[in-house]
Amino acid sequence: MGKGGFPGGFGGGGGGANMGQLMKQAQKMQKDMEKAQEELSTEIIEASSGGGAVKVTFNGSKQLQSISINPEVVDAEDVEMLQDLILAAVNEGLQKVDALSSQKMGSYAGALKGMF
Repeated sequence: MGKGGFPGGFGGGGGGANMGQLMKQAQKMQKDMEKAQEELSTEIIEASSGGGAVKVTFNGSKQLQSISINPEVVDAEDVEMLQDLILAAVNEGLQKVDALSSQKMGSYAGALKGMF
């Protein structure tokens, strides 16, 4: 083996500039990801079930912010229906948060794969 060391420039073959550029890209990407996560946490996502009988609000960090229940659907004889409506609204809200998160953060996952 010649004086280069490892293929791709590692080990004294002059690849330090490439590694430095890669580190700069990684640092920029990290800052951009942190900014995107911060922006995501301020997003408000709403979901509902039962034609709007139960409404929930999440922030982009998957924290449930509010639950609104139309008094007309509160029936002491049918608590199970109300529970189902709440579950449906919460699950829809979480799916919306996940979709928004994937939309905002997905490009970073692909870029990270490409770097390594």
